Amino acid sequence: MSEINTDGFELVDIKSQGISETEIEEMKRLSGSFESLFSRRAIKYKQRGLSEVELSETDYKELILEEYTFLKRPVIVDGESIFVGNSKKVVDAAKSHLN
Repeated sequence: MSEINTDGFELVDIKSQGISETEIEEMKRLSGSFESLFSRRAIKYKQRGLSEVELSETDYKELILEEYTFLKRPVIVDGESIFVGNSKKVVDAAKSHLN
């Protein structure tokens, strides 16, 4: 996030505020799937043995709504554009789009 100019954007602390079903549905619409929003790096992913289970789109959605750490972060939404995660490719695309 320090590499991206966030002036004029609303920063949401999902740890304290949570994420609504409406918000996650909009993110899914923009990204194409709940799976693309899901973080397999979350500690609870391994703790709950989710890597051993085949998850459906509904499962991804419910898990993200249940536990904020399952949402891949950061998520940047700018109109009809969405950038999910912190890979170099995503950060570079977000920087290019926003700057």
